[in-house]
Amino acid sequence: MRQWLGKIVGGLIGLLLLRHPLGAVLGMLAGHLFDNGTFALRSSPRRRVAQSFFDHLFAFVGALAKADGRVSEREIAATEQLMQRLGLDAAQRRDAIHRFNAGKTPGFDVERNINDLRVWCLGRRDHAYVLIDVVLDVVFADGAGAARMQLLRRLCAALGVQEHELAVLAAMKGHAWTAQSWTWSQGPGPGHAPPPPRTRSGPDPYAVLGVARDADERSVKRAWRKLMSEHHPDKLGDVPAALRERAEQRARDINTAYERIKSERGFR
Repeated sequence: MRQWLGKIVGGLIGLLLLRHPLGAVLGMLAGHLFDNGTFALRSSPRRRVAQSFFDHLFAFVGALAKADGRVSEREIAATEQLMQRLGLDAAQRRDAIHRFNAGKTPGFDVERNINDLRVWCLGRRDHAYVLIDVVLDVVFADGAGAARMQLLRRLCAALGVQEHELAVLAAMKGHAWTAQSWTWSQGPGPGHAPPPPRTRSGPDPYAVLGVARDADERSVKRAWRKLMSEHHPDKLGDVPAALRERAEQRARDINTAYERIKSERGFR
């Protein structure tokens, strides 16, 4: 019956629309194409990009790791940890390694890769944030050299992520931002040491909200509301579970930062 469903429905629709036997014939023909799979529900180009998100991500990570000329052990370890956190199965892991190696080869089309990631984001800032969030894990793995930062900024520009928004995402990971480069918020110098561990109190709440330390109550609340709107995990839609979990953690970090400032300064 299922093999005839498309023909029957198509014939009825064609007859109703054209009010002529020819309409029924054309409708049955369209139904036949649906029945045999020609018009089966297929992924749209955007959906196909979403399904291959891991491919595009790890290709970019490979290009990022190679940007300063040499892929370090720390970068490889960070990429391995990223695979684990994303819950890749054996087949996905093999594909991710293949894409990572492709991304670090000379002549890799990084602009096309960035465009693929931009298409996956569908112009949505929440999708851009989850992408940048996981990429930063590799950026922080072995210091943020100029070439690596340039590539990261190219991705951010394509996604419409501003510099101050990048700084907020970094702050949630316990890193500080200067106009010139990333620096660890603790440690002997910029870009040459592992990121500091989270303290019991967490990252700098003002940096997380992206506000000055002398910001008034209204400005702090406005920043908190804006960030919660942009990072709320319920708005993500169909994304890998691991990315949703990262979004949930960012939402917790934003709320924690807001509550800390309120408590420290006596805001209502």
